[in-house]
Amino acid sequence: MFEDLSGKRALVTGASGGLGLHFAGLLARHGAEVTLAARRQAALDLACNDIAAGGGRAAGLLLDVADPASVKRALAGSAFDILINNAGVSGAGPAAELSEADWDAVLDTNLKGIFLVAQAVARGMRESGRGGAIVNIASILGHRVAGGVSAYAASKAGVIQLTKALALEWARDGIRVNALCPGYIETDINREFFATEAGGNLIRRIPQRRLGQPEELDGALLLLASAAGSYITGTTIAVDGGHLVSSL
Repeated sequence: MFEDLSGKRALVTGASGGLGLHFAGLLARHGAEVTLAARRQAALDLACNDIAAGGGRAAGLLLDVADPASVKRALAGSAFDILINNAGVSGAGPAAELSEADWDAVLDTNLKGIFLVAQAVARGMRESGRGGAIVNIASILGHRVAGGVSAYAASKAGVIQLTKALALEWARDGIRVNALCPGYIETDINREFFATEAGGNLIRRIPQRRLGQPEELDGALLLLASAAGSYITGTTIAVDGGHLVSSL
C-alpha cells in the first residue's frame, strides 16, 4: 500500500522508547535510514540495537528538543527527508496548582521543541532542493480537553495550529507539514493506569470501547510521511477510536 522508503533519511525525536521507538522501527522496516533522537544515550543504544537486529538501519543522536543550543548543535547541516516530531511530556496536574516552571517545562518541550526541530530540519530540506515530509505528533487533547492537563492540552493545540502555519509557509519548498493526533494508545507507561477503575471509566467513553494499539497509528503515519500523501499538507489526522466525535 505504501511505497518503499529506501533511500530516505528519517529523524524521529523522543525515540528512545514508547511511540517514538515504535515509529522509528516502522520507518526502518519500510526501508528508511532512521536517526533516533533522545536525551538518554544508553536508551538510544538499546533502541538502535533492536532496530538493527531486525535488519533496519538506525543511528542514535543525543538531542534535547527544549534546548536551542542542543538542537542547533545536533542538527546543523542535517539532511533528512522525513521528520517525525514526536518528543513530548505530559505535565499532568490541577491548573490552580501548576507552577510556572512546570508550565514552561511542558510548553518548552511540546511546542517550542516541535518548532525548533521542524525549523532546523526544514532548512536542510530546503537546501537539498528535495523538500520532505514533517509529521508533528499532536493529540486529540489539542482539539478537546480533559481535567488536569491544561498545559499539555494548550501545547498540543499549539502544535496543531503551528502545523498549519508551517505547511502554508513551506509548501512552495516542497515541504509537507501535517499532524497526527493519537487518542488513548496503550503503552507500557499507561497500561497500569488503564487497568484501574478510573482508567476503565475513561475507556468506556471511547466509542469503540477500547484503547488503541501503537500499530494502529502506522497507516496514518506512513500516509503522511510517504509519497502516498504527496498532496496532503496542513492537515491533522485523528486516530482515536471515535473519541473526538463522542457526545459531550
